[in-house]
Amino acid sequence: MSRGRHLLGQRGEALAEAHLTAEGYRVLARNFRCRFGEVDLVADHGGVVVFVEVKTRRGGRAGTGAEAVGPFKRRRLVQAARYFLAVHGLAAAPCRFDVVSLDVGAAGTRVEVLRDAFPAQ
Repeated sequence: MSRGRHLLGQRGEALAEAHLTAEGYRVLARNFRCRFGEVDLVADHGGVVVFVEVKTRRGGRAGTGAEAVGPFKRRRLVQAARYFLAVHGLAAAPCRFDVVSLDVGAAGTRVEVLRDAFPAQ
């Protein structure tokens, strides 16, 4: 990944975290990594453990961030989430998967939160 894309991703994750915090999410972990992959943010939202994938785009050429979370990425996120829940003694906790899509343009940054973006199957 190029340095510019890496910085864009970091900026997007920080903006997503600020947006979610303002909506009442409480961040439990950032960039949780395990052998199954990485989860950008893990948060508590009203007693639900939320695994958040953040996708930041510059312009609309590559499609929306939510479109970039395909079947392979979903499987990896579910595996990492199950591992997180097991390691933290939260296996029985309700959970969901949200995708935060950020579109950075000349007019500013548009943030879209897709709650319960996909099931844990």
